[in-house]
Amino acid sequence: MGDPTADRVVPLPDGVGFGAFYEEFERPVLGFFMRATARPELAADLTAETFARALESVEAYDPARGRPDQWLFGIARNVLGASYRRGRVEDAARRRLGMPRLLIDDHTAEAIARLAAGEEPATVALAGLPEPQRRAIDAHVVQDRDYAEIAAELDCSEAVVRQRVSRGLRTLRARLVGER
Repeated sequence: MGDPTADRVVPLPDGVGFGAFYEEFERPVLGFFMRATARPELAADLTAETFARALESVEAYDPARGRPDQWLFGIARNVLGASYRRGRVEDAARRRLGMPRLLIDDHTAEAIARLAAGEEPATVALAGLPEPQRRAIDAHVVQDRDYAEIAAELDCSEAVVRQRVSRGLRTLRARLVGER
């Protein structure tokens, strides 16, 4: 079984086509932040900073290291972590690019909250895993590849891949059960 999202994931564009990339992933990223923070205004600010950082570093994207959505959610996790550490949303990339601060009204805040409610919990939880576990689960569970093939690609043993899949699935199960 191949990657079920392969036909919907747009290849990472150059700076000129970034609008299409943004439109494809704005809702999933907003949903991710809404689930993480439960605050629509904060989710919107974190989303803006995530896309600003992605636009700034678009030329550093390496398809050999993962799909565009994986790259983007890696940036999102870093933005969220930095926000937690600092106690505020870092907006340096957004300001460097001259992007205005997002001001959202009550209607927009409600729409963001509804978006998070409709987001697939497993997708959000998977995006929150450490990169090695996420890649192993994506390769084995989503793409239905065998452990030997994955181990060769990741340049590690089959036992390491099995461990990453097992630990990642255990973490996902705990997170998803905890959300009920």
